[in-house]
Amino acid sequence: MNFRHSEALDYIKKIAGDNYEVGIILGTGLGGLVKEIEISHSIEYHDIPNFPVSTVESHSGKLIFGKLSGKKIVAMQGRFHFYEGYSHEQVVFPVLVLHALGIKTLLVSNACGGLNPTFRRTDLMIISGHINMHFTSPLINFQGQSSERAKNFYSKKLIKLAEEIALENGIDVQKGVYLVVQGPNLETRAEYRMTRMLGGDVVGMSTVPEVLAASELGIECLGLSIITDEGFPDTLKVAELKEILEAASITEPKLTLLTKKLVERL
Repeated sequence: MNFRHSEALDYIKKIAGDNYEVGIILGTGLGGLVKEIEISHSIEYHDIPNFPVSTVESHSGKLIFGKLSGKKIVAMQGRFHFYEGYSHEQVVFPVLVLHALGIKTLLVSNACGGLNPTFRRTDLMIISGHINMHFTSPLINFQGQSSERAKNFYSKKLIKLAEEIALENGIDVQKGVYLVVQGPNLETRAEYRMTRMLGGDVVGMSTVPEVLAASELGIECLGLSIITDEGFPDTLKVAELKEILEAASITEPKLTLLTKKLVERL
C-alpha cells in the first residue's frame, strides 16, 4: 500500500472506522442488495482522496458501510472497468483499501453474456475459474503474498457453501468459467465463437482484476454472475442496456438471497 492508498484509508477510517469482515462488489444493475444492509455510513467515491470514480450508467459510486446478516460489511455500489481508461492498478485500488479495513472475504457480482448453449438469460452462475483476455494483470510489481496462495482464485470452500445454500433455498444456479474481455463494445459473432472455443461459459468486462488482487492479498473470493444476454452466434440479437438491466433486475432477488445467506454462514 502506497501513500495514495493510505490517504484514502485514513479518510475512510475517520468516518466509518475499520475491522470489517466482508467486502462486496456490486455489478451492473445489481445495487439492490444495498436495501438489505443496515447502513451505518455511506461515502461517495468522489469524496475519497485518490479514489477512482465510476463513469458507467447504473454504477452509482458509493462505499456502503454497515451490517448484513449480522456481519460488518463494506459494499462497493459501482465498480471500475478497464474500458473506462483505468489501469488495472487503478481498478483494484479499492481492493487494497478494503483489505486494509480488515476484510477476509470478497464477494464479487457482475452482469455478463452467456456463451454456454445450456445457459439462458437471467440464469445465475457461480464462477469456478476465469480466462483473462485483458492481456495484463494488476499483479505486475504487486506486493502481495505468495503466488502459491493465488492458484485457486475462487475459493473452493465458498463455491461449495454457495451451492449448498442455493440447493437449500431452491435457487437454480449454473457453474462455469468467466472470460473477461476489454470492451467497451459487445462482441461480434466471430468473437463469441472464439471465446466459446477458448472455454468461456460466460463473457464480461470486469471482476478478474479485483479477484486477482484480492487473492494475492490472501482474501477468499466468490464470484457470482447474472446472465443478462445470450451470445449465441447463430441467433444473436442486439443487446441493449435497457434489456440488460431488465434481466439483472429479474435475477437480482436470487442473488440477494444467496448473498445474505452466505454472509450469514461465514
